Amino acid sequence: MSTPGIRTGKPQAAEAERVHLTAAPQGLSPVPTFYFSEQEETMDLIVVLVLSLSCLLLLSLWKQSSRKGKLPPGPSPLPVIGNILQIDVKDISKTLINLSKVYGPVFTLYFGMKPTVVLHGYEAVKEALIDLGEEFSGRGTFPVAERANRKYGIVLSNGKRWKEMRRFSLMTLRNFGLGKRSIEDCVQEEARCLVEELRKTNASPCNPTFILGCAPCNVICSIIFQNRFDYTDQNFLNLLELLNENVKILSSPWVQVCNTFPIFMDYFPGSHNDLLKNFAYIKNYLLEKVKEHQESLDINNPRDFIDHFLIKMEQEKDNQQSEFTIENLIISAFDLFSAGSETTSTTLRYAILLLIKYPEVTVKVQEEIDRVIGRHRSPCMQDRSHMPYTDAVVHEIQRYIDIIPTNVPHAVTQDIKFRNYLIPKGTTILTSLTSVLHDDKEFPNPRVFDPGHFLDESGNFKKSDYFMAFSAGKRICVGEGLARMELFLFLTNILQKFTLKSVVDPKDIDITPVANGFASVPPSYQLHFIPV
Repeated sequence: MSTPGIRTGKPQAAEAERVHLTAAPQGLSPVPTFYFSEQEETMDLIVVLVLSLSCLLLLSLWKQSSRKGKLPPGPSPLPVIGNILQIDVKDISKTLINLSKVYGPVFTLYFGMKPTVVLHGYEAVKEALIDLGEEFSGRGTFPVAERANRKYGIVLSNGKRWKEMRRFSLMTLRNFGLGKRSIEDCVQEEARCLVEELRKTNASPCNPTFILGCAPCNVICSIIFQNRFDYTDQNFLNLLELLNENVKILSSPWVQVCNTFPIFMDYFPGSHNDLLKNFAYIKNYLLEKVKEHQESLDINNPRDFIDHFLIKMEQEKDNQQSEFTIENLIISAFDLFSAGSETTSTTLRYAILLLIKYPEVTVKVQEEIDRVIGRHRSPCMQDRSHMPYTDAVVHEIQRYIDIIPTNVPHAVTQDIKFRNYLIPKGTTILTSLTSVLHDDKEFPNPRVFDPGHFLDESGNFKKSDYFMAFSAGKRICVGEGLARMELFLFLTNILQKFTLKSVVDPKDIDITPVANGFASVPPSYQLHFIPV
């Protein structure tokens, strides 16, 4: 029986609705009582639900509007979905460029119901990441990746955990020679292995994806678990394939949607499930390596990153608040493994594509190699200071490809006043590295590949504060020094030993990235490595 209410129209017998007069207290008129069908009660329930949802949506809008008064300006968000309809999930960086023309260098976007402050342009990015580095050193939300690593490790952790994991990782990398001759010897040896593997192609057309991926992966593997692999090892190739696939998935439009609406991961099929399976496979592989190390650990003779971490775990076993746990070991090793492998190999792959697209640049680099190094001595890092054009080419490759266009999300660690706006603690910050690397005042014709962007009028190498290919500030890439070394030594070794020949006319080579979400992924291609 329903509560009395107002109804339109007359009761109909055919509707199985009955009306009768209920006895009322003396002196009052009888009270009409309505009996409704089950169908009508269902309709009433639906109306109540719709009204409730509408109220929630209005409340959501009100909350967004009230917070928006403290945040920078931006396009008006829709209830629940925010600004997602105004964002090109295939190329978020392009959207940010267009919005910055309307709202300026600091604006707010709503990814779903959560506000994100976007910093666009060198001045805004520098002010936040460098001048206010501590305040902007938090890690913003990255739901798909967080589902895999649960905020352990180095990349996605925050607070005390992040500081301890980052400090320990940097110290351990330095112990193993980062920035010293010992790690350079390791990279040089891997460069020789890379050259030998390329010789085996016998100048036939080949896709260099996995060959170029093996070299940086072997270097980081030797640091993490004192192990390098043969370039034909199937387990090794499986790991590389999973890493390669993960970058493509993370850069896909679907994952950008899942990052905005994490609930989709629970109820919809999609490539995010493949990503999580790949994460799990690699983590299990690393767990097996940890178990092997536990069985053979010699605390007086640590062999690699895993040994150092296990020793630290033993030292802090009585500390209930210690961050040195198996979970943090696995994810920290995963962070180093994936970042040290895939981003460098993707850059190498893009570099070779650009070098066959612009053969005149390749010729100039090879002339400098012949003049400074010759054909018989292996390149070393000391050579770089005498090779301004080659150094400029390596920098221009990184600037041009803009491998992580919107950086990994940051967050503010406290309420902060930034350019007359109040950004609440925990707000996600999106820093557009594209806007810095492609700034047309610092780099004339930024969409053109031109090593001259890093050369002065005398042909000397010219540094630029706008070169933020590794991000900047407190969260700058842990492996920046290693990656710079690898790019220079791998590329100079390849160009010293081979002539690069495209299978198509260079004018017909397409260098447009096939994905441009989290990372810029180059298209697949083939070429000949012809020994010189």
